[in-house]
Amino acid sequence: MPHRIGFLFNHDAAHQVSHLAPMIPALANQADDVEIEVFASTEEQLEIVRKIAGDTPRCRFTLLDVPLIYRVLDKLLNKVAPFKRIAILKNNLDHFRKLDTLVVPERTSLMLREVFGLTHLKMVRVCHGAGDRDVAWSDNISKFDYVFLPGDKHRDRMIALGIVQPENSAVIGYMKFDALADENIVHRPFKNQRPIVLYNPHFDPYLSSWFTLGEDVLDYFANNQEFNLIFAPHVMLYKRRIHTSLTNRVVRWRKDIAERFKDCDNILVDTGSPACMDMTHIRSADIYLGDVSSQVYEFIARPRPCIFLNGHGADWQRDPKYKFWTLGPVASSTDELDQALKAAVETPHAYRAEQQMLFKSSIDLQKKSSAQRAAEAYCNFLGLDTCQPVPLKKYG
Repeated sequence: MPHRIGFLFNHDAAHQVSHLAPMIPALANQADDVEIEVFASTEEQLEIVRKIAGDTPRCRFTLLDVPLIYRVLDKLLNKVAPFKRIAILKNNLDHFRKLDTLVVPERTSLMLREVFGLTHLKMVRVCHGAGDRDVAWSDNISKFDYVFLPGDKHRDRMIALGIVQPENSAVIGYMKFDALADENIVHRPFKNQRPIVLYNPHFDPYLSSWFTLGEDVLDYFANNQEFNLIFAPHVMLYKRRIHTSLTNRVVRWRKDIAERFKDCDNILVDTGSPACMDMTHIRSADIYLGDVSSQVYEFIARPRPCIFLNGHGADWQRDPKYKFWTLGPVASSTDELDQALKAAVETPHAYRAEQQMLFKSSIDLQKKSSAQRAAEAYCNFLGLDTCQPVPLKKYG
């Protein structure tokens, strides 16, 4: 019997797809006797994974669905909780029951074993980012049979915390970089040569700068013609109106963006286009402005000035979940932001050494693609017969 492996993309947005999809053709080229099932819960996710996976042999693609009543309830409940993701799992158990292994970029899928009784199913997790928030070291990651990690920073800490062991984890790099077109292609969306700042706030209602400083930041750039601004938050910020943090007991109402900002010649507002997910904006910008999004690690793959906004009064200097705030100045107001921007223009390489060092420990890139390393680690873990791999193309 062939080994049956599933890849599941089950989210409201498509930002996780490129962190895992490159493994699909890599595994098909690496393993002799596998059948690959790709499942997606939205047309958008399915379209992107098809683009990345291409004409992968022995691979089937399925768009998962739920009954009408769940779709109606989702319009009400998914604004505050991942209702549809759970419904997708519950209503498609027949698909998952036939698999030997399921590979996912999230943790909700653990419910297949813990709640819905598929105890035979091996679960493999791929990190979708290389950030430092507490969620990156969540205890329930230990419930996976195997875990792919982007760099030694994650693996060393998870082993120290007892979340993974050396034998059930592997550092494979960052498959999102495999999924993208030529990194030298840079789009400049403004008609002038002023520095471009990317403002990339997170959606976490406690940690995000958007709920406390966001409108002040947009006002600052609307009144400052020395810079262009791309406002491209984490795509989940505008997927929900209400954001909650049970850990910090915080609930925030996400306001719409004032029309006056959309009419500014030096401000580009993008709350969810493909450019927010395929690094188009990250490559376009000269300066990164954010808070706790792991996208900063994608930005410093090519070292450039970073500025971080402390909108919640964090005592961050000795807190490991703010490790990336050592990569640039931290501002708590637009006055401090103004000073940081001037410094970024005058001394753009001030934090270059720190950025290179932390990037290397966070994302381990090698000559062999991250997708190929993931495929090889997977085959070794499960003892699958392998063939001579076919060189992978560059996607995108």
